[in-house]
Amino acid sequence: MNLNRRSLLQALGSIVALSPFAALAAWPERAIRLIVPFAPGGNADIVARLVAERMAEALGQPVVVENRAGAGGSIGAEVVARATPDGYTLLTGSNGPLTVNPFVQAKLGYDPLKDFLPVGLTSFVPHAIIVNAAVPARTLQELVALSKQQQVSVGTAGIGSATHLTLERFNAQTGAKLLHVPYRGGGALLPDLVAGTIQGAMTEFSSALPHHRGGKARFVAIAAVKRAALATEVPTMIESGVKEFTAASYIGILAPGATPAEVMARLQAALATALGAPKTLERLRELGVEVAPPELMTSAGFGVFIRQEFERSREAAQLAGLKKE
Repeated sequence: MNLNRRSLLQALGSIVALSPFAALAAWPERAIRLIVPFAPGGNADIVARLVAERMAEALGQPVVVENRAGAGGSIGAEVVARATPDGYTLLTGSNGPLTVNPFVQAKLGYDPLKDFLPVGLTSFVPHAIIVNAAVPARTLQELVALSKQQQVSVGTAGIGSATHLTLERFNAQTGAKLLHVPYRGGGALLPDLVAGTIQGAMTEFSSALPHHRGGKARFVAIAAVKRAALATEVPTMIESGVKEFTAASYIGILAPGATPAEVMARLQAALATALGAPKTLERLRELGVEVAPPELMTSAGFGVFIRQEFERSREAAQLAGLKKE
């Protein structure tokens, strides 16, 4: 059968229209869900909503934040791991679901290293040690020495939390004997810290900053490479003699495994645009949140970061004697 030129072009056009490449060219064609595996109001939720608004502008479609809390972030993470890998369901990933829960939860419904593709790291909040104003130790070395002479109770966000693992690493590296007091979340321990029920806390810098500024508690050191811009008087743990000691609660965006490379590239570009927006940067800095460096805003960079954090958490869990439950 002979085809004239017009018929041939029409046939070729139909093939292109039906091909997956044509569908990718039009992506995204509808709203994107960004799952936050925690309750509203926390650090991950705040960052997700800031980023979602700017990513929506870059992609030309709404990015809708959906909170799916439970099991330390594992429930929401599993929703994304089992979602269709088309770029329309994304995860706001953090320490818990990605690099802590694998070592404390026996029945994890996903593999964080295999079931997700990293889009990029958005930000992180350094961990810091803060003590009640009545505690006599004013430097990190004085706190370590005090813990060897008497009981010094230090709260964290809970057994197996990121701050608990940081405390275990700190005790192991410095020889400190800080007594771990687990709470149900980072916010729950701060009133007890101010009241003197506990003497200190290993917590996120941004959460405790108002109490440091109010004078009822004070930071001893921050687990970051450099001092925080919002509290330049607080030395880093490295400056205080703890070699190469850093720790942070991080947040990044991930997609289900097998998401097409073209879609991943667009998501990565949209995320970089969102994080570069002046309003986003200003708001994050106001909250004490540090924006990720450009190399970690990439899929490759965030992927390496996750694997490094995974091994660091494995070591800390062993130090703490944690068992999967």
